[in-house]
Amino acid sequence: MCKTKNFCPKHVAEVGVYLPETSNLLDFIQQNIRATLVEADPEMVERIRAYFRNQHAITIFPVAIFDYHGIVEFANAGASSFITTLEATPALVNDNYQISENNKFTVEAKRFDEIDDGTIDLLSIDIEGAEWYVIKHMKSRPSVISIETHGKLYTNPFLKDILMWMQDNNYQLWYKNTSDSVFIKKGVFEISFLEKTILFLANLNHSIRRIKTKSILKLKQVLKWLK
Repeated sequence: MCKTKNFCPKHVAEVGVYLPETSNLLDFIQQNIRATLVEADPEMVERIRAYFRNQHAITIFPVAIFDYHGIVEFANAGASSFITTLEATPALVNDNYQISENNKFTVEAKRFDEIDDGTIDLLSIDIEGAEWYVIKHMKSRPSVISIETHGKLYTNPFLKDILMWMQDNNYQLWYKNTSDSVFIKKGVFEISFLEKTILFLANLNHSIRRIKTKSILKLKQVLKWLK
């Protein structure tokens, strides 16, 4: 998508990498573009270090990003692991995940301004409901920002704050997929009529899928009650 707009970032960052081979920044990293990678899961951190061991333009931060510097508790849900104090996450909403003493771990947390040097121009954030804490404390004003905002029944619990921040900082929505919203700084490049049409259809499809999913769940509840 960036190539089609002739947009070539100089410093990319991803918060919530998980598996290195599926990183949203993989193509940029392979081009030796400077990259900042943030991952809280210690097991994934080791995999990231091993996978990118020959890449010298990478800085890895083995921490969680939150509203303060300290220790946070995570529920271990694989790719959907999340900070337990969050009120809504994809695992909780879509998968009915149950937190227990057997599936928790603690990690160091930092505010994003402790990591951000102000030069990031492309940012990907996927940290299961805590994305707002990256935006809230960010020094940089990236040209492109991708954020996990939705998925099935899940809506980011800080979506209103995120959208308000985007408006106040002169960003506009570029496109959506099944889970992420991608924003661009106004003036970086033009959003074509076709892209605007695709975005309209994506929003429509998202609304229809949510209504359909909710209806199915209600029907299942009624049938369960009738039994």
